[in-house]
Amino acid sequence: MEIGVYWGCMILTSQYAYEMSLREVLPKFDISIIDIDQVSCCGTPIKNVNQKAAIYLAVRNLALAEKIGIDELLVPCNGCYLSFSEALHYWKKDDILKRELGSLLAEEGLEFNGNIKLWHTVDFLHDKIGVEKIKAAVKKSLNRLKFVTHPGCHILRPSTIVNVDDPEKPRKLDNLLKALGAESIDYPEKLDCCGGGLLLSHSESALTIAGLKLKAIKSLNVDGLVVSCPSCKIMLGAKQEAVGAIVGEKFGIPVLYYTQLLGLALGIEEEKLGLHLNQSPVEKIIEKLT
Repeated sequence: MEIGVYWGCMILTSQYAYEMSLREVLPKFDISIIDIDQVSCCGTPIKNVNQKAAIYLAVRNLALAEKIGIDELLVPCNGCYLSFSEALHYWKKDDILKRELGSLLAEEGLEFNGNIKLWHTVDFLHDKIGVEKIKAAVKKSLNRLKFVTHPGCHILRPSTIVNVDDPEKPRKLDNLLKALGAESIDYPEKLDCCGGGLLLSHSESALTIAGLKLKAIKSLNVDGLVVSCPSCKIMLGAKQEAVGAIVGEKFGIPVLYYTQLLGLALGIEEEKLGLHLNQSPVEKIIEKLT
């Protein structure tokens, strides 16, 4: 099958490993990626300044996908997924807004019908491809590894708009991890935010929030943390040194995208999965596997 993909800003500018690993693993399940030309920001950064403009940016991107015949769109970034979900919600709910945005789209020769299906990486792998199919494809079991997962906020809340997983007890990322043979450990802080939303306006608060979560994870003595959001990956992985300086702790927790672990289990080379770009000590994972 073919699936359209909207990469967003962060994946293409700093979180290359997410793109690399998705491009490697999806073909293993006979899925081809369709890239969309002329897309822009999803709208999230200006939501609190001009909500209508933010919704328009999201709808415009979706209209570009529809223009080339895409009716199912994979949105790997949690923030972008929420932006698109909110845009679809308001498009269907507010007829006045729909007409206004429709007029703006028409100026670019675009139109939007609002019937596009959104997928995030987690529910696409769990519900569309399926846990059993993933389990059957594993060539190298991760049965010696123990992880915790961090699903992130924007694919769970608000639950009236996004529906990737159960907002109170998300299990899909854990199920996907177990399909690779690894153990997934539950913990009380699982639903806690990474702090990313506050990083630009209240950086110390953001780093403190991330630090409290990392301290809880460190106490569990797991092999690593599994994420599926570029912002969460930055806060909990790349910023461990800055976080540690704020909360008075040293961290050395490997943080990986699920798609990277999936790639390892499928027998894909480490470099093709972008493991050298992770900015956290993922070599600990590699050593245990070899």
